[in-house]
Amino acid sequence: MNFKTPIALSLVSVLGLAACQDSTTRIQDPNYRAQNGAIAGAILGGIIGAANGRGDNKEARNRSLALGVVLGAAAGGAIGATLDAQAAELRNTLGNPNVTVTNMGGYLLVNLPDDITFATDSASVNSALAAEIRSIAANLVSYPNSTIRVIGHTDNSGTAAYNFDLSQRRAVAVRDLLLTAGVPSNRLSAAGAGEDSPVATNLTPAGRAQNRRVEIIITPNS
Repeated sequence: MNFKTPIALSLVSVLGLAACQDSTTRIQDPNYRAQNGAIAGAILGGIIGAANGRGDNKEARNRSLALGVVLGAAAGGAIGATLDAQAAELRNTLGNPNVTVTNMGGYLLVNLPDDITFATDSASVNSALAAEIRSIAANLVSYPNSTIRVIGHTDNSGTAAYNFDLSQRRAVAVRDLLLTAGVPSNRLSAAGAGEDSPVATNLTPAGRAQNRRVEIIITPNS
């Protein structure tokens, strides 16, 4: 397969331009994820189109590549735009500033810190956070084309077995609240990660506090 075609070279140029955006521009641009999704979709679509257009007919190969680029860009851009919109609505709905929503490009990450979600060594959700989780559920119901994973995390205090069990029970508690609030069960799963996926050091109280959390991962269906 010969990638030295005008379309393939254009894909490389677009990717280069996206990489040249500085981080400040990307953070401030509300459409960054949609643009990034369109670029990624265009590249993937171009590769698929080129693979499907193998053969001796150069014109047919180029048509297949061009179609792949267009369809891939449309699909990627649509997913990115949906994530941008859903993230913005979630942030506007949530009242607690400690509950964060991060657009990771291919999925949304909602972080529920342990210290505001649960009492120490408890898997019962605090009443104030239960209301926030119901707000998240309403958002998930309004964006039905996604799957949701709820993952519990702890720091490394105590035994690994105890931490895993606690993280599992907390993930299930959050999942059950989402389920009760109307999110279909076939979109939901819950798992405990225990102390195995820290986001900060466990050597300081501040780091351990960051590691104690429940994450809601919202992934668009392809």
